[in-house]
Amino acid sequence: MKIKADIKIEYKKSEDAEISYQSLKVDDDEGYCKSTITDNIINYKITSENLGSFLSTSDDLIASEILVEKILEKSQINTEKNFKGECGRK
Repeated sequence: MKIKADIKIEYKKSEDAEISYQSLKVDDDEGYCKSTITDNIINYKITSENLGSFLSTSDDLIASEILVEKILEKSQINTEKNFKGECGRK
């Protein structure tokens, strides 16, 4: 049995997509997860012959993507505060 999934993640800004893509890019010699980026969209293609491996790979990818999004969100909030001179104020 061969299991396949295409996961597409679309960002508001291409810069954020590039950061996420570079953060999660895998040097995949085994062919189980391929990724490409076009503008603000990252495409992941996951392939496996084992359901357990497929689910683990998908879950790891999604959890990692959530973490990257949270980091990007926090860094953008901190950047905005720095521009307004609010960093460090209580």
